[in-house]
Amino acid sequence: MSTIHIDRLLDVVVKQGASDLHLTVGKPPTLRIRGHLQEIRTKVLEPADTVALMKSIAPERSQNELQEEGGSDFGFAFGDAARFRVSIFKVKGNVAVTLRQIPNRLLSFDEIGLPPIVKELCRRPRGLFLVTGPTGSGKTTTLATMVDYVNSNFDRHIITIEDPIEYYFQHKKSIVNQREVGVDVPSFAEALRRALRQDPDVMLVGEMRDLETIEAAIRAAETGHLVFGTLHTNSAGGTINRIVDVFPVAQQNQIRTQLSISLVAVLSQQLLPRIDRKGMVAAYEFLVVTPAISNLIRDAKTFRIDSVIQTGKKFGMQLLDDHLWDMYSKGIIGTEDLVDKCRDRTAMVDKLHAAGRSVGRMELDLPEDEADSASAAKR
Repeated sequence: MSTIHIDRLLDVVVKQGASDLHLTVGKPPTLRIRGHLQEIRTKVLEPADTVALMKSIAPERSQNELQEEGGSDFGFAFGDAARFRVSIFKVKGNVAVTLRQIPNRLLSFDEIGLPPIVKELCRRPRGLFLVTGPTGSGKTTTLATMVDYVNSNFDRHIITIEDPIEYYFQHKKSIVNQREVGVDVPSFAEALRRALRQDPDVMLVGEMRDLETIEAAIRAAETGHLVFGTLHTNSAGGTINRIVDVFPVAQQNQIRTQLSISLVAVLSQQLLPRIDRKGMVAAYEFLVVTPAISNLIRDAKTFRIDSVIQTGKKFGMQLLDDHLWDMYSKGIIGTEDLVDKCRDRTAMVDKLHAAGRSVGRMELDLPEDEADSASAAKR
């Protein structure tokens, strides 16, 4: 039986510029390149292969957690070539592994296309700055760029709480202490509670996934710290609703008031393949909390946030669909990705027809009422 070595597979991942590597029984090792899956020409993996590949990279703690909990996450370095975030998990009694490549080089604001106002917001002495989007949308890279900017330009004590640690930061003008959940501290909420006694200026919360963590992050932002956090939401208004909805009804008015004071900005992003096949490009929705936005949050009128973003261009604000259309108009992204990633598919299809662009089979993927609207616009 031929053996597959993890080093050779990781070498292919780095050379091909793949974002992910999937190892699962019954399929050859598979890469994700520019959003699409591509098999490596080698043998179909058997149960013994995935177990051996997993054991060659997983620390004992993670192997124990896999047996007890059915899954575990960790990070590791592949020499100087790259770092990987790894998820190991059970599938029909077998072991499967997914590895996400984390670039070694931190990107600049210009390289990832962040609005210039983000630099100003990173100078703030306090507040909550949320970066949101689905899994694989580049949130970690965006946050790493922000942390690196603070680290390079200001004397701050930065504490990051991650699960697992992905980008490694060197101390520059700032001190950067990175804590890994499950290794250095049992939970995000516990790490946040402890952090307040560690003289931090800036805190990064890798995932705000439960009430306790969200509550602690808001409290930290209120008490004079700049807090960066992530959520799996797709829009600025939706992010605020998600936070409020986590809390019991009796607390929701109080949380809205706290958010209206402590929230600084929400950056929602999507990652799309470029037409020229030179990697991926990020599309952003950006909300800066102005007094007008603050009032809408406090008064539970988040449904009006989109219209305020549209009129807030002078503050650097933009809607996701406007940014997607801008990139499409410049020939950076294709029609299919434009329609797939936008928030309002009906309006986007109408806009394409109004511009005399062909949508083709995309209309077939629309829900029935949206497809009717699109074909009516065409007529």
